[in-house]
Amino acid sequence: MIDVSCILINFNTSQYTINCVQSIIENTDNDVSYEIIIVDNASIYDDYEKLKSAVNQLSDTKIKLIRSKLNKGFGGGNMIGFDNARNCSYFAFINNDTLFTSENTLAKLIQFMNQTSRAAVCSPQMLDANKNFRRTIDHFSSPIREIFKRSTLELINPKRYPNRKIKHNKPLKVNYIQGAFMFIEANAFKNVGGFDTNLFLYYEESDICRRILQREKKETYLVPEVEYIHYESASSSKNISMKIEQKISLLYYTKKHFGWSCKLILIFYFSFRYFFSSLIKPKNWKLFFLLLKGMPLSASLKQKQVELNR
Repeated sequence: MIDVSCILINFNTSQYTINCVQSIIENTDNDVSYEIIIVDNASIYDDYEKLKSAVNQLSDTKIKLIRSKLNKGFGGGNMIGFDNARNCSYFAFINNDTLFTSENTLAKLIQFMNQTSRAAVCSPQMLDANKNFRRTIDHFSSPIREIFKRSTLELINPKRYPNRKIKHNKPLKVNYIQGAFMFIEANAFKNVGGFDTNLFLYYEESDICRRILQREKKETYLVPEVEYIHYESASSSKNISMKIEQKISLLYYTKKHFGWSCKLILIFYFSFRYFFSSLIKPKNWKLFFLLLKGMPLSASLKQKQVELNR
């Protein structure tokens, strides 16, 4: 058994992936046994070949590259890595557009988890490209959060909803942490069935942390003494398709955890909002009409993926 299986997804951003892998190697203590599994999520062939060449040049038996000819999204891609991982104590699901900046990152996270019996998930503090603070923690997605907003919840009940916008200096119990770096106890991850692959993009981290809390009675923590850089959205763009995907995932998540009635409340709320916003931004009409249809999973980008020939 090894200590940590690090799983990364590459999608047309091989240079980010190469830099991430090098930062893991440079900042991992020799006392930690680990592997790095890179899942290429149906990148264009030239990008995959560049990545394959770089991995071969590293000539490190700890690194494994797997090519998926079908883009399976965040959860599905990570589950390919999970299926090919060695027996381990922890999984580190790491975005490829990140860099380790703290020495012995994995060793410090292992130490924290070993010392915190109720912890099953943790994350270092996220920084931007200039090493400035970035929000790393969040509150579980819910109809109340969507309608009344995070800032209201933090104002009304700061103990339950700690401020996301300030730097915390001590380990902090939170609802969930951003999916850019999720360090998860392997047994807890397996016991809840891993990532829900119905979620193609968005809400995977909220979903997995909620299920671990509900079924395993274990918690999620921020470990601010350890830090990493995240170059946000290097492999995905912000457009109406992404906005639609975000709403599809949110409404699926809401129905899953709160039931049909709460999903209908959010559909009504978003329909009202996007009807008026579409008068100003016509591109939002597509989102509005999908809301009227209930934002079905059949409209997800997952259903539009085409398997590559090589």
